[in-house]
Amino acid sequence: MDYNALAQLLFPDVTQQPEDIEAQFPQRQLPEGACVTRIGPSPTGFVHLGNLYNAIIGERLAHQSGGVFYLRIEDTDNKREVEGAVETLINAMDYFGVHFDEGATADGDKGAYGPYRQRQRAGIYHVFAKHLVERGLAYPCFLTEEEIQAIREKQMANKEDPGIYGVYAQKNRWLTLDEVKANIDAGKPWVLRYKADMEPRKIFVHDDIRGCIEMPRNFVDFVLLKSDGIPTYHFAHVVDDHLMRSTHVIRGEEWISSLPMHVELFDALGWEQPKYCHTATLMKIDVSEDDPEKQIKRKLSKRKDPELALAYYQKEGISRDVVWEFLLTLLNSNYEEWRIANPEASYMDFPYSIEKMSISGALVDMDKLRDIAKDTIGRMDAQTVYDNWLSWCSEYNEEFAALLKKYPERTLAALNVGKSGKKPRKDIETWKQACDFMSFYYDETFKPEDDMDSQADKETQKKFFAKYLATYDHADDSAAWFDKVKAITDEMGFAVKPKDYKKEPEKFKGSIVHITNMLRIALTGRANAPDIHEVSHVLGEDIVRARLSKWA
Repeated sequence: MDYNALAQLLFPDVTQQPEDIEAQFPQRQLPEGACVTRIGPSPTGFVHLGNLYNAIIGERLAHQSGGVFYLRIEDTDNKREVEGAVETLINAMDYFGVHFDEGATADGDKGAYGPYRQRQRAGIYHVFAKHLVERGLAYPCFLTEEEIQAIREKQMANKEDPGIYGVYAQKNRWLTLDEVKANIDAGKPWVLRYKADMEPRKIFVHDDIRGCIEMPRNFVDFVLLKSDGIPTYHFAHVVDDHLMRSTHVIRGEEWISSLPMHVELFDALGWEQPKYCHTATLMKIDVSEDDPEKQIKRKLSKRKDPELALAYYQKEGISRDVVWEFLLTLLNSNYEEWRIANPEASYMDFPYSIEKMSISGALVDMDKLRDIAKDTIGRMDAQTVYDNWLSWCSEYNEEFAALLKKYPERTLAALNVGKSGKKPRKDIETWKQACDFMSFYYDETFKPEDDMDSQADKETQKKFFAKYLATYDHADDSAAWFDKVKAITDEMGFAVKPKDYKKEPEKFKGSIVHITNMLRIALTGRANAPDIHEVSHVLGEDIVRARLSKWA
C-alpha cells in the first residue's frame, strides 16, 4: 500500500504538516512546576456536581501553582448537544466561583490556544489524522452499521471482547488503494480507524491519584474520525491536551478503561503524556431496593438524585461557599482538620494536594452538607450574608428581595441576633431557608406557626400580655427586662425556676418557659426563636406593641 497516496486520497485538502500546527501552539511560558489544567464538558445541558468536583481540582492545581486553568467544550457528539448548554455551564461555574483563565466563553473564545470548541478544530485533527495514515497507523473503514451490529452479536455469542480487531478488522484493514478509491467514488461513508498492534502485552500508567495502573495494551482498531470528519473523544483528547499543553488530565474513574487507547495514541504521535488524575465516583448511602433494612452505597443518579444537578444547589440557595467547603472535605482527607485549625481563613487558602485524595467513592452526605452550611454561614459577617442572600433572592424570590431592599438596616440587625455570645447561633442553612426563618422580622411575611394554647389557656394568655405591655419599657436593658418578666411570672403563679416546676408541677400553672414561649410565639410566630430581648429591639417598639396587643 502506498500510504502517502492513501493519505492524499482521504485528505486532499489538508496541506499543513504536524510541525506547522505545533508552531501555532508553542510551549507555554510559565513558572517551573506550574500546572495547566482544564475541564472538558459535553454541552448536554446537564451540569452536575461531578463537573464542579473536577473543576475545583483543576482550578486549585493551576492557580496554586501559578499555572493556567481553561474551559474546553467537547462537542464532538452533536446528537447530544443542547442549545444554550454552553452558556448554562459557564453561568453555573461562575455562580459557584470557578473562574477560567482562558477557553470558551458565552461570546466566543478567550486565549491563544483555541478554538476551544472541538467541532471548530476539525482542520487540526485532520492534519494529524493524515499523518497517521501516511505512517500506516490508520485506515478508512467502510463497515456499515448492520455489519458492525452483526459483529457485536457474534462476539457476544462467542463470549469474545467487543470491538473491531483481528479477523473482524481484516475486511477493511487491507483494502487496496483502488478498492478504497472505488468505495469513496461510490459514495460509501467511512470512518478512520487506528491500526492497533495485536501483540499482547501489559502497559503501566502512572495516575497521580491512584499510583501505578497495570492494564492490557489496546488491541482494538478504535475510531479516530467519524464519518462526518469530527473526531471521537479519544483522538480529540490526545490532540487537544497536547496542543493546549495540559500538564494534568482530571476526569472521572469511568475513563480508566480508555487509558490504553490514549496511551497508544500519545506514543504513536511521539508526544509526552500528561499526568492522569482519575477521580472517585460520587456516591450516596441509600436503602436497598431488595432489603429495606439494608443500606447500600451507590453512584449518584441523574434520574433518582436531584442533588447531582448543580441547578439543585442554585435553586435551593445553597451558598457557593458551602458547596466549596463541602467538596473540599471530599477532595482532601485533611481539610476538616485544617478548617478547625484555621476557622477564619478562606477556603482558598487551603493547600490542596492531589496526594490527599481518596480513590474510594466520594460520599455525598446531604446531612453533612447542612451542618457545614450552618458553620460556613455562621462565620460570615452580617453584610456578607445580606449581600449573598439578596443576590439569590433577586433571582429566585423577587418578593423577598424587595423586603431586603426595603428594610436593609433591620435585616442587618436581625442577622446579628444571637451572634455575640460564646456559642453564636447558627440558624441559616440556605438562602431559601433563610426566607422562611427570617420571615417574622417583616410584617409582610409574619405569620403565627406554633400554637399559643399549648403554653397556657386563653384567659391566662390575655392576662399575661396585658401585664407585660403595662410594664414594658423599650429602653430596658436585658437584665431589667428579664427582671420584669420574672416578676410577672411569679405574680401569675408560674415557676420562675423551671426545675421547681419540674420537681412539683402541681404547685404551679406552668414555668417561666411557658411565659417566654408565649412571648416568642406572639413576636415571632414560633416557640423556638432567638433571644426575645434582641428580637424586640430589631423589630422596634411600634411593631412589638402592635403584635403583643393582639393577644392582650
